[in-house]
Amino acid sequence: MRWRGRHEWPDRPARPKVRRLPAEERDRCLNTMIRAIERSPVLSALSVEVRALRGRFYVERCYWDEDGTMIGTTPLGRITPLADSAASLLLEVEYRQGTWSEIAKGSVQKVMNAIVNDTKGTFHGLGSLNKSLRKAGKGLERLPVKMRGKARFVFSETGQQCSTQEVLFHYFGMPIAVIAKPRVWYWYHRKPHIIEVSRDRQRVLVRFSTSSLSGEFGGTCLYICRDGKWDAYTIRPNQSGDIASAERWLEKRKWRAWT
Repeated sequence: MRWRGRHEWPDRPARPKVRRLPAEERDRCLNTMIRAIERSPVLSALSVEVRALRGRFYVERCYWDEDGTMIGTTPLGRITPLADSAASLLLEVEYRQGTWSEIAKGSVQKVMNAIVNDTKGTFHGLGSLNKSLRKAGKGLERLPVKMRGKARFVFSETGQQCSTQEVLFHYFGMPIAVIAKPRVWYWYHRKPHIIEVSRDRQRVLVRFSTSSLSGEFGGTCLYICRDGKWDAYTIRPNQSGDIASAERWLEKRKWRAWT
């Protein structure tokens, strides 16, 4: 056994070998991925698309202006056919430039389910909302929700407790794209919790938090409906105690969110 020097690092594991797909199989996989996106209320609302390029499939979110012109894209992940199995695909996300991390491996359905049902925030974090909408089978129709106590919400028909994303969509009527707007905090797997709600249902203060051995990390977002339109604003920590202080701070900054 060879001893490594003080500054030598372990060898990186070998990258999996890519399998070049015949055109017919590539198109079949691509069409299956597109159908999975079309069946997902969340991915459809977020304008997620997939394309085949240089032997892989790339999943990205597209952004459009009011005239319907695409103004940009955000990469969500890539899917690679593997040489070790005819039915095996590798789903990865890029954490740093050129550094990819495995999320799921398996069939087309398995890797697409990992994207569609994501609840951590790796891709969007709205998996619970996607599941309840799919289960209801009514597209983007909003389901009746009741508020119990300060910040607890349940579905009226079943009494089942709602996730924060389900509350924002069904009870407050927010667009899915607005719910997903604090992308960075979802990306860091911070879980949202409703802290305060205004009486008129036009303002919702949501705290995103996560904990580890290093401590607890969080951030606060004020969802607010102004002139009939919902939007989301990240709030400076020392101004995020309640809705009133968050809104005063935003007004002073002419509605520029904290970055």
